[in-house]
Amino acid sequence: MSPVIRRAFTDLSVGQVHHAACGDPAAPAVLLLHQSPRSWREYAAVLPLLGEHWHAIAMDTAGFGDSAAGEVPAAIEHYARVALELIDALSLPRVHVVGHHTGGVVAVELAALAPSRVALLVLSSTPFTDAAFRRARAERPPIDEVAPSNDGSHLMALWQRRQGFYPPDRPELLEAFVRDALAVADPEAGHRAVAAYRMEERIGLITQPVCILRATADPFAAPHAQELMHHLPQATLVEIDGGMVPVPDQMPEAFAAAVHGFLSGLPA
Repeated sequence: MSPVIRRAFTDLSVGQVHHAACGDPAAPAVLLLHQSPRSWREYAAVLPLLGEHWHAIAMDTAGFGDSAAGEVPAAIEHYARVALELIDALSLPRVHVVGHHTGGVVAVELAALAPSRVALLVLSSTPFTDAAFRRARAERPPIDEVAPSNDGSHLMALWQRRQGFYPPDRPELLEAFVRDALAVADPEAGHRAVAAYRMEERIGLITQPVCILRATADPFAAPHAQELMHHLPQATLVEIDGGMVPVPDQMPEAFAAAVHGFLSGLPA
């Protein structure tokens, strides 16, 4: 029988923050951070797999899913501070941290902010956000921002913006994305936070062992893997062949196996 997923709210500085957990609370803890504008549900199929070995915790980033945003402007530093508050509130002295896309950028900041609290770090489809990244991002249109329409055509526009980056035979993955995007006041906030983050000033503070997960069919993040490897010489690169933007819920078994293998010290 798969471990049960249990959900809870915790009162933090921003208000109520939601998380879902799976596995033995006495086991080593693994904190999972999602991409924007998703929620903990990005890891719904991963949690029971990791929960067989770990105390797996997927939180809703501040302002996403069922977590309050607080009054502080959206920023990677803000998201990381709230994640650290949750770690404190759950009385977890140390955690492994897994981040996907935006969650990977938050994971970098969390590891730099509180190095004694982060044991191992898994960066999945994580961009390297330096000056060149910020310039390029400023020249591109918003990723998930669509203007509301009276006939509901904005819902189709939201779907179509992402359609080319999702498996064509898995409409349920796009449905999950659209549900999460519609649930937040500003689905573009996380992308703006990533675009403003000065990772080049923080990544040198990371001394923890790192695994870089490269989803080979993710055109946004796959090209950044080698750049991250350059800045994190201690890192190990693991590829998930055929993985796309939604790799945690597209290929949960492969994703969980890669995370578990690295955290357990198993060969890739």
